[in-house]
Amino acid sequence: MRISLAEVADLIGGKITGDSQTGIIGLAKIEEAKSGDLTFLYMPAYEKYFQTTKASAILVKPGFKKTRTDIAYIEVNDPNKAFSKIIIKFFTPEFSLSGIDATAFIHPSSSIGNNVALGRNVVISSGCKIGDNVKIFHNTVLLEDVEIGNDTILFQNVSIREKCKIGKRVIIHPGTVVGSDGFGYFPDENGMYKKIPQIGIVILEDDVELGSNVSVDRAALGATIIKRGTKIDNLVQIGHNVVIGEDTVISAQSGVSGSTKVGAHCMLGGQAGLTGHIEIGDNVSIGAQSGVSKSITKPGIYFGYPARELKTTLKLEAHLNNLPEYLEKIKQLENQIQNLSAEIKKLSDKS
Repeated sequence: MRISLAEVADLIGGKITGDSQTGIIGLAKIEEAKSGDLTFLYMPAYEKYFQTTKASAILVKPGFKKTRTDIAYIEVNDPNKAFSKIIIKFFTPEFSLSGIDATAFIHPSSSIGNNVALGRNVVISSGCKIGDNVKIFHNTVLLEDVEIGNDTILFQNVSIREKCKIGKRVIIHPGTVVGSDGFGYFPDENGMYKKIPQIGIVILEDDVELGSNVSVDRAALGATIIKRGTKIDNLVQIGHNVVIGEDTVISAQSGVSGSTKVGAHCMLGGQAGLTGHIEIGDNVSIGAQSGVSKSITKPGIYFGYPARELKTTLKLEAHLNNLPEYLEKIKQLENQIQNLSAEIKKLSDKS
């Protein structure tokens, strides 16, 4: 694909300095760009690469010093966001897959929509309903009565267990499991754990994206629900009967325990852990490696273990760092008190 700088500027509302017909055939990081590439610069740490970049054009903030004349510029308020818009518009991968491979198994009772593509060794079990324009890559397995909405992409080695419902325009990356059993057991009179059948389902609403090797457990009863627009990173565990609100993002290696509810527009940093049966309100951000043991209803940023409001955690961390000084001060004060007590006793004895 070749696009002109003028087309790029029209898309992002940028101001061009240089040849507006400069041809762009690729996008690249500033330190790796070559002739024909468009790059971007939005952090001062990367300005050191500006003089040596081989890019044909660069996105910069207004007022940037244009000391090179062999490169074209587009000024835009947020080069990072503008670069993302360009990728989405002109360079989104098509994930090539067409037709139904001869090795795919489709149960006669299942329903397959228009323009569906199935890769090698895909299994579509009985009662499944597959919408239009769905792409299901190699070795993916759908058990009985699974529903897949229009324009959804399931990459290779994905497993969707029975009766789960996947919405429209959902993306599920390799190795992810939707609908595995929730972690439900009880000890009998001999202390041996007995499995509690997990008879609920998982519902992924429209525009959800799950990274690779994510596990979303089916509900014990009812449904585990991930609501519209939520994005989940790799290696995340979602327990049974969890509900995740709309447009929430969850980073890698986080875990949400059973029956916990997370609100809309929340952010969970990497390796955040939420205990079970709590509620996280809307617009809550939880920092990386934080542990949440109680419900959080007030919007804001929380961090630490246990997770507290960020300002409180930072104050506590500052005091922890000063503990050696505090201990020395306490010892000095204790000695002063002992000395004062001795002096008072002497005075008391004389009187």
